[in-house]
Amino acid sequence: MTHPELLPRPPSPLVEADDDRFAAHGVRLLLKRDDLVHPELPGNKWRKLAPNLRAALEAGHDRLVTFGGAYSNHLRATAAAGRLLGLGTVGIVRGDELAGRPLNDSLARCAADGMRLHFATRSDYRRKAEPQTLRRLLESAGAADAYVVPEGGSNALALRGCAELGRELRGGCDVVAVACGTGGTLAGLAAGLDPDQRALGVPVLAGGFLAPEIRSLQHRAFGGPAGDWTLAEGFAHGGYARIPAPLDEFAADFESRHALPVERIYVAKLLWALTTLTGTGTFPRGTTLTAVITGSP
Repeated sequence: MTHPELLPRPPSPLVEADDDRFAAHGVRLLLKRDDLVHPELPGNKWRKLAPNLRAALEAGHDRLVTFGGAYSNHLRATAAAGRLLGLGTVGIVRGDELAGRPLNDSLARCAADGMRLHFATRSDYRRKAEPQTLRRLLESAGAADAYVVPEGGSNALALRGCAELGRELRGGCDVVAVACGTGGTLAGLAAGLDPDQRALGVPVLAGGFLAPEIRSLQHRAFGGPAGDWTLAEGFAHGGYARIPAPLDEFAADFESRHALPVERIYVAKLLWALTTLTGTGTFPRGTTLTAVITGSP
């Protein structure tokens, strides 16, 4: 079943960034402009959501339910997808203390796109993988019969969508780097690359919890490990959605250098990490490095 609203414009552009901070260390920097792959579902959001949206429509569902924090790009993308396809959407948001407060810009955009927001306690949210807790959350949100898209959109269908991103980059570089929230994009990307290429993930949350989750996602999607991938920890800048002044200034400078709008929660941390790692000699001279630009501000 084909829906014109889901059609992207792949492959997304791959452009060279002339940056002396990389050139000084013999590293060539490319930008995979996945933020341009779809006008309303940019980058990894389209790649992860589109297979799930098709599955929901083919199964006859008329509503989607998913999960995210107060600044979740995934919630925003799901709300936009629902509007495009005429599907109802429900967002289960982490933190019931937010229920009585004015909506931030991100949640307000979700609501404007028709998403009904349900605020869950943080303890229930943490336990949403438990079947009994999940059932209770869905019932309390009035979404027991909706198609469930997991947090961040990361499931087996999503990984297969992200593997196509890796296939688009075969043969063009040595290392492909991407910012990580739930790890689904990295897990799929690595599976699509050539055996001599490596995927590098930059977690935007601290805690060191992603590696086992990525292995679990790959096992569910591909039956076992897939591709060569590693994580570069230590670039969370205080936590998810934290944008300290030095990071904001770095992003603004990168925008000025390359005429590229830099999304702050994911992309800025990725580019900061790659600039730092290049400066400390992590990448051998002669390396061609691709940064996946997964979203726009």
